[in-house]
Amino acid sequence: MHLLIDNSNTRTKIALAKGASISEWRAVIPTPELSPETLTSALAGVTFDKVSVCSVVPKAAEMMETYFEVPLHQISHQSILPIKINYPRPEQIGADRLANTVAAVSKYGAPAIVIDFGTAVTFDVASAEGAYLGGAIAPGTASLRDYLHRQTALLPSIQLTEPTNAIGKSTEDAMQIGAVIGYRGLIREILKEIRKELGGNPAIIATGGDAALIASGLNEIRIIASDLTLEGIRQIGVTNHKN
Repeated sequence: MHLLIDNSNTRTKIALAKGASISEWRAVIPTPELSPETLTSALAGVTFDKVSVCSVVPKAAEMMETYFEVPLHQISHQSILPIKINYPRPEQIGADRLANTVAAVSKYGAPAIVIDFGTAVTFDVASAEGAYLGGAIAPGTASLRDYLHRQTALLPSIQLTEPTNAIGKSTEDAMQIGAVIGYRGLIREILKEIRKELGGNPAIIATGGDAALIASGLNEIRIIASDLTLEGIRQIGVTNHKN
């Protein structure tokens, strides 16, 4: 059994894989609460013989290196990858972005554009030859929503839902319009410029927490893959544990 860990800034998602299949078992730990104690609790009764970690939180990655007593691989640009990296400073590429690109090219072909709706929204681009080219980073939906609540005296905290109108009839409605409909404009414009520069007919894949909500109003996005990062972690982990 292969333990997969996707350690983002907000949440740490844990899954198990056997061979090429990712099991339905999942555990989620808020990343600020990630510790040996919370890992022990989450993994109670779970058996595995290797671990692959995709982390964008250096302190958490360091803690996991010493916590596990089975072989562990930390994904980075130095991992053995099934894709080439055509990027001036590969050490700057987040492990999650590599995992997403590997899974996207493997499952949907190349060229490809992956949009990951997380704490930040990231766009990652693979060429027609399957090489990682780079991408774009913008604030995530939660960042925009929470910023308005924290920085203003009268705007409330909201949970994102699909707006029913384009003219808000309450403060909450107005915020939903800005955070959902307005955000789709940001995604659409970045996608348009990337596609113009990339050329061809790329597969466009959305993943991450707000992927389904935002992509539902964007005809450009036809594929939603909730386990894309975990699948990339699995593929990279298998190769590197063998070596």
